[in-house]
Amino acid sequence: MTPHPMDQDDALEDFEPRRITLNDADKTVHVSGKGPAVIVMAEMPGISPHVARFARWVRDAGFTVYMPSLFGRDGAAATAEDGAEVFRRACVSAEFRAFAVGGASPVTQWLRALARLAHRECGGPGTGAIGMCFTGNFALSMMLEPAMLAPVLAQPSLPLDTPAGLESPPEELAAVRERLEREDLSVLAYRFQGDAFCQAQRFAAYAEALGDRFDARTLPDSAAAREVPPFFAKHVPTPHSVVTAHLVDEAGHPTLQARDEILAFFRQRLTQRG
Repeated sequence: MTPHPMDQDDALEDFEPRRITLNDADKTVHVSGKGPAVIVMAEMPGISPHVARFARWVRDAGFTVYMPSLFGRDGAAATAEDGAEVFRRACVSAEFRAFAVGGASPVTQWLRALARLAHRECGGPGTGAIGMCFTGNFALSMMLEPAMLAPVLAQPSLPLDTPAGLESPPEELAAVRERLEREDLSVLAYRFQGDAFCQAQRFAAYAEALGDRFDARTLPDSAAAREVPPFFAKHVPTPHSVVTAHLVDEAGHPTLQARDEILAFFRQRLTQRG
């Protein structure tokens, strides 16, 4: 993979931008690769060069990446001010529930339909998904779609004002847990130890709701990259983005190991199941 500068806009020239209509709503989805489908959902403030880099890693591991545009300007290396404006708009959007405990974001219904479509187009045992930060819990809500087999939650940050709160309502969590146990599936989740937006209480709440099907991994703050994009430097005061902005692309580094664990999880669930 030819490296793209992380501090410059990414043209996403190696992705096909498709306009996909599902549930009477249409969104742009950037698609690239071959193999079973993996849906990569961006963190704030959108499909940044760091998010695109992660999507390319997934693609190059043998998957078809579906990267929906949910907020922000696709490929932008956003300024701190532009990123903050994207965040403000998303917080008041009807598609997201930024502050509601037990109120799944409406956009997850569209994303479940996308998982169903991606599985139909790509085949294989099923579909994987990773949500990050603002979208972190979406991969769990997508487990209500039977095609979804491999959910990854990277620093799930909603609801923003309740550290121990979960975005999923109790009945959704119960249905997901029942499916995880019935089909011998699991949920992979990551956070940094000192993350102010995804604190230990949230992972404890997930563990209580999902039992040992919730596979939580916590990285030390010392593993986070020191040099981060302007939006993170100004608005994200603690280590946060495990596989994007705070990842250190060096062999043997804990964040790169986390990336490799996620790729192995997708591979095991989407290419090796009977």
